[in-house]
Amino acid sequence: MGDGALSHVRICDFTGQLAGAGATKFLAAFGAEVIRIEDPVTGGRWDILRGAPPFKDERRGPEFGSGFNNHNVNKLGITLNLRTDRGKQLLAELVRRSDAVTENFAAGVLERWGFGFERLRELRPDIVYVSNCGFGQVGPYGKFKSWGPIAQAVSGLTYTSGLPDRPPAGWGYSYMDHTGGYYMAIAILAALFWKARTGQGQWIDLSCTEAGAALHGPALLDAAVNGRPMRRAGSPHANRNAWPAMAPHGIYPAAGEDNWVAISVTDDEAWVAFATSVGEDWASDARWAPRSARLRDQDELDALVGAWTAGFDRFALAERLRSNGVAAAPVQRPGERIDGDPFTAAWGLWPTVSHEAMGEVRVDGLPVHLSETDWVIDRGAPLLGQHNEQVYGELLGLTTAEIGALRQDGVI
Repeated sequence: MGDGALSHVRICDFTGQLAGAGATKFLAAFGAEVIRIEDPVTGGRWDILRGAPPFKDERRGPEFGSGFNNHNVNKLGITLNLRTDRGKQLLAELVRRSDAVTENFAAGVLERWGFGFERLRELRPDIVYVSNCGFGQVGPYGKFKSWGPIAQAVSGLTYTSGLPDRPPAGWGYSYMDHTGGYYMAIAILAALFWKARTGQGQWIDLSCTEAGAALHGPALLDAAVNGRPMRRAGSPHANRNAWPAMAPHGIYPAAGEDNWVAISVTDDEAWVAFATSVGEDWASDARWAPRSARLRDQDELDALVGAWTAGFDRFALAERLRSNGVAAAPVQRPGERIDGDPFTAAWGLWPTVSHEAMGEVRVDGLPVHLSETDWVIDRGAPLLGQHNEQVYGELLGLTTAEIGALRQDGVI
């Protein structure tokens, strides 16, 4: 264990994909020893990202999935066959030496394996057990299996995203996996803090669907108090801002193919700055001076703004508006943001790690910095069973011969 803020914490980790693996990635970056357990029989396919695209080069296989590498940096990796009695014995020994057990299987999987919360607590009375799934472990939906977009749809988030008079658009990726991972990391830290204060462990039951519902905020209040649904006849599209009301507020075309600029005129003072930047007759028309008028005729105003912005380079236009005090930014493509924006390098958001199979690969860093105990991400995700000798030997005290016998018997 190293010198990080969480270097005193050891986690027995069954998480996969992003909703779980993303949470333990946070902890590993701050120094926690995260021991990732995978199944040798299926080649680690508990986590479908192991061999999934994108890939760095032409190589394929369970060691070359970039998503898996991204979500599992700085972790140790072991294999363990829990279909065997010896495998279950080894897991019990690992739990005794761990502060937390984490998983994001469907509800009840660890219980069926014989390692539910009561059994974990027998092995280590102060254990923190975290189960993260789409609908939680209890209630009428507890048996349902889920994926990020399913949790988003049931939570109501999908319904809120879209254009007027069109079906809900939702998102093209598992947004709730990200949010579920963030909530999971926070919950683990809270439970570990409680454990440090009291010596008591606990079970954390996390539902990604409820995490999604908690994001509705003012929309839920508006529906409950005013009976006004988020999507209704004539409702604005998702780019506009109703709370607080702003206009113009949206994404507007810029010069070139599929280029856009984001503009937010927050109040009447900002409108004056925007109109000055535009410098055309329509912008100086007193009709648009009050916010109430801009909101009432927002479709017409958006058409005027879009016709004006379409003649400018998005980067130059955003800089021009910002220099006059108007909130604006070019809509950037991922490569532009990562490789072309000097802020990215200054922040250090994309560290390069060394992966045993892929070599040098860039991964996501964390969007925070701590002045005294900052995160460190410098080691790629583990290969399948890469740290068997280290964990079973150094931590559990097995000899080289014993580890070899476990491998021969199909236990690891």
